[in-house]
Amino acid sequence: MKRLIVLIGIFLFHSLAHAQDSFTKGNYELASRFSPEKLKKMIFSTDVKAHWLKNSDRFWYEYETSDGKNWYLVNPANRTKTQLFDKDALAAQLTLIIKDPFDGQHLDLKDLKFVEEENALQFKVKSSEEVLKKDWDEIKAKNKNAKDSLEKKTFTFKYSLANQSLTEIEDQEEKRKRLSWANISPDSSKIVFVKHENLYWMDKENFLKAVKDEKDSTIVSHQITDDGEKDYSYGGSGRGDDNVDEEKKKDDRKRASVYWSPNSNEFVLSRTDARQVKDLWVLHNTKNPRPTLETYKYAMPGEKEQPRNELKHYSFDSEEMTDLEIDTFKDQSLGIWSADLLASQMDDDFKPVKWLGDENYFYFTITSRDLKRIDICRWNIKENKKEVLVEERSNTYIEVQKPKILNNGTEFIHWSERDGWGHFYLYDVNGNMKRQLTSGPYHTESIERLDEKNRILYFSANGKEKDEDPYYLHLYKVSLNGGNVTLLNPGNYDHRALVNDKATYFVNNYSRVNTTPASALYDNQGRKIMDLEEADLRSLIAAGYQFPEPYTVKADDGITDLYGVMYKPFDFDSTKSYPIIEYVYPGPQTESVNKSFGRSMDRIDRLAQLGFVVVTVGNRGGHPARSKWYHNYGYGNLRDYGLADKKAAVEQLADRYTYIDRSRVGIHGHSGGGFMSTAAMLVYPDFFKVAVSSAGNHENNIYNRWWSEKHHGVKEVITPKGDTTFVYQIERNPDLAKNLKGHLLLVTGDVDNNVHPANTIRMANALIKANKRFDFIILPGQRHGFGDMTEYFFWRMADYYVQHLLGDNTPRPVDMLEIQREKALTK
Repeated sequence: MKRLIVLIGIFLFHSLAHAQDSFTKGNYELASRFSPEKLKKMIFSTDVKAHWLKNSDRFWYEYETSDGKNWYLVNPANRTKTQLFDKDALAAQLTLIIKDPFDGQHLDLKDLKFVEEENALQFKVKSSEEVLKKDWDEIKAKNKNAKDSLEKKTFTFKYSLANQSLTEIEDQEEKRKRLSWANISPDSSKIVFVKHENLYWMDKENFLKAVKDEKDSTIVSHQITDDGEKDYSYGGSGRGDDNVDEEKKKDDRKRASVYWSPNSNEFVLSRTDARQVKDLWVLHNTKNPRPTLETYKYAMPGEKEQPRNELKHYSFDSEEMTDLEIDTFKDQSLGIWSADLLASQMDDDFKPVKWLGDENYFYFTITSRDLKRIDICRWNIKENKKEVLVEERSNTYIEVQKPKILNNGTEFIHWSERDGWGHFYLYDVNGNMKRQLTSGPYHTESIERLDEKNRILYFSANGKEKDEDPYYLHLYKVSLNGGNVTLLNPGNYDHRALVNDKATYFVNNYSRVNTTPASALYDNQGRKIMDLEEADLRSLIAAGYQFPEPYTVKADDGITDLYGVMYKPFDFDSTKSYPIIEYVYPGPQTESVNKSFGRSMDRIDRLAQLGFVVVTVGNRGGHPARSKWYHNYGYGNLRDYGLADKKAAVEQLADRYTYIDRSRVGIHGHSGGGFMSTAAMLVYPDFFKVAVSSAGNHENNIYNRWWSEKHHGVKEVITPKGDTTFVYQIERNPDLAKNLKGHLLLVTGDVDNNVHPANTIRMANALIKANKRFDFIILPGQRHGFGDMTEYFFWRMADYYVQHLLGDNTPRPVDMLEIQREKALTK
């Protein structure tokens, strides 16, 4: 008997030991090294943001490394880069004035800009002294439980470049923020705003009074309209906040979205009638002592109650507001285009919103509800009529860009995908096409600058260069008179070019996911003037970071190339077997695949450190930066179109690499990716084993009309009586709830007013009715991005994959206090 007991004990001991070895423990320690807060201390500047000056070709930029921040002035003409000021001397001056200790290595200057004809600098610094927040009364009125009433005192200074003197000046920026309601005319003579849902204006003299004191009783304003009402206002988006006191809302001035004529004598605006659009609600359970209801307008696909856009024109000379007749399509959308800003205007305090055009014309678009028809129009002010310049038509949805007006309005450049690829076309003043400027199987992205004098178009494009990832952007130029396209920044990288106003120089920022970001200065012939910076990743590499690996696979059709990135644990061992997790976003407006080095790692690099191979990959129907065929592949099949490609990618990678375990496949996504990851579990339940699906639009029939109808399609139907209706039908995730076999975690914020929580709740309801086990987390008080609970969400996601893919049922608990302390220290 004793011998039997001993044998049983030995057997149990070995069984327990075998069970302990049958799973891999999640490497929480390695994942914790790369939290967003810790990455802020390891990744600094990764690109040069050039601030071009108005009076020369010079520019300045700020660049941070592990040695602190530096501010440089670059003169391309003589190929020099110099410090903008002596940091140590400036720190000493700040210490003397503010009485706080400063040193050169730790200077932190905010809102720096050139002033006084570029002879001085203006900037802000914060002191250690705490003062009551300037808008504390307003914050408290909105939320009686609001805390943190104090903030660091801010000082504003002017620094003379001639004699290096430092002078404290009055901070006008705070006043400007409080006066954000003011839409100022280009000549600064008039200010338009919304009050009581109607339009008002005041002259410059009265506006200056408001700058000094908004409550000045002598301020005179003039009412323009008197028919504005809630949800049919002359300002605002139609979203209300029921938690703001009604009396306060009546007194508030709001910014009017008007577009000024260049001479400041007229303006136009789009007025939206949302009165018939149905309400939607979220309930704030944690905001106030009593739960409060937030109500807002939300148009859903297929609904007949849609917002109506009206085009209005006002003349200060005649003092008349005119309705402009533009009715073209049922439930059409209106888009008014604003004039472009120059690169040297980006730092200006005053940026007037002018219409695109001149005193005689302004430009706009009219789009049909099904987005298969777009008219590029201008309004002839003298003849008071609409003129259609370009008609775009397609059997799937159409996308266009703002036209570029040139040669005193006698020509314009138009972007279109009419031949299956996004390209530029030159038109004359009457809408007659003169020539196609670019052509071929590649995608032009955007106009970067136009040299009107020499008639040269500078633009970014991708997919033109052979033997590199077709998503990598480059800068090109082409003559408006026709001719070949010239590449200006070669190199197998993803490039971002910042071109100056004269189009004589550009700053080129470039990297791949597996290279250190760098920046250089070029001239308009593509000749390198000088190297500028290479990002400082020393601390990141010292912490164990390793670059991910780009890869290529075939789509499920065996023909289409798909491009992805693989992220491995930094302690990777090729002799081991790893579960694989796909991080997904289906598009169609983008894909969750990085092309350049990025500082956001939570869903990819950091997740891999727990003990997974994490991959991202495109799919047919995804990114718009390829052919229109590729981009529109999922039209009419918005639930399932990308799933086969995601599955095919994992299968090919598992065939290619023995360390990938195809029997342990996880999938994760947020928003559209939350929708896609759940769909993958239900369409391929024997392949995808674990999913964490956050904020997913599981029922696109209750997501917003614009995204859902655009990417899936809506059918315009003419009834026997001649009425126009719209029919929207789509397959939903809850329809497949019965198919669930693996482990599914659903997550949503309870006040998500983008993808409403009902999407996730209905998914949960269908799973319960199908008698399925799953997990569900509601994050209190969180919108679509999960706000201050993103770190908590990461660790709950980590726990789920560690438990169900690694077999580790004892994950480390999340210490939220530690996370909060870490954030406080970083601040």
